[in-house]
Amino acid sequence: MEHLGLVGLSDSGHAELFTALTGADVASASDRVLGVVHSPDDRLDRLAAMSVSKKVVAATFQIAFLPGLSTEAGKGLGSRLLGTLRDSDALMLVVRAEEGHDPARELASLEEELILADLGSVEGRVYKQRRASKGDKALLPEIEALERAEAALSDGIPIYRSELTPAQRLLLHEVFLLTNKPALIVVNVGVDQIDGAQEHAAPFGADALAVCVELEADPDVVASTGEERARLLADLGVPESVVPRLARAALHLLGRSTFLTTGEDESRAWTFRTGAKAPECAGAIHTDLQRGFIRAEAIDWRELLEIGSWSKAKEVGKIRVEGKEYVVEDGDVLEIRFNV
Repeated sequence: MEHLGLVGLSDSGHAELFTALTGADVASASDRVLGVVHSPDDRLDRLAAMSVSKKVVAATFQIAFLPGLSTEAGKGLGSRLLGTLRDSDALMLVVRAEEGHDPARELASLEEELILADLGSVEGRVYKQRRASKGDKALLPEIEALERAEAALSDGIPIYRSELTPAQRLLLHEVFLLTNKPALIVVNVGVDQIDGAQEHAAPFGADALAVCVELEADPDVVASTGEERARLLADLGVPESVVPRLARAALHLLGRSTFLTTGEDESRAWTFRTGAKAPECAGAIHTDLQRGFIRAEAIDWRELLEIGSWSKAKEVGKIRVEGKEYVVEDGDVLEIRFNV
């Protein structure tokens, strides 16, 4: 299962954000902690209501919490903990925007730690590959990419903001660089900054998100779901929980999309590699479905809701029959036909 690495300064609120996303308390954690995020999905809830499903199962992904980075010299994340980030598929970097905190400076502190770790990895790899290239000229493109990465990192630029081409970044995958991973910036705002909160995230790019962690991580809010959660947040002055947006942004960052299945017994959201074809998506349900794939019956979730039921959609000829080459779309509702 793909997972996200959650990183922040010691007082950034990233521990509380982990609690808001997973329900797990990591306030006293001294090592990496893995948690599971259940991604809220209004599409799933509406399909479950349509089908009067007995069970509703949300899509999930893993998130890895790392203890906070200290800005004091010699008290950073440390090479061992940073190493645990290398198997993460993407990073979520949390910075604080409350009074007395400069989110741009906090992000620079986080990135400096990641850059230093990457620089050591690149320097070791480029030395090794230069020696090996004397007998293998096929390594020259990788060496060029490594040299460009070394120059960017030496200038304090993370790979995700560098001028390396996508092809060059792909050549760096064997080095497992931290700053070569997709990154989502989360700006933790104060209660008094909720109005216009997203303005605090705007300087960090269109994908950056602002969240009032203090309220989202309130114990009563964390313990609630659905309408009750929305009501509690509204009472606290939060018009809409940002957790669903964070979860969707994280799935997008991880290169995942969602298809849905629905019926009387169960409605469920399944994640799949964006761009995958129907047999691979069938394998997300069970390997037998991929192995014995015959066809997928598909319809967009909005169209299905408009019609009112799967059986009626079939009667009026709105269910599409798709073969092995069909590229599944985010929001497709599927039934898989197979034979093993």
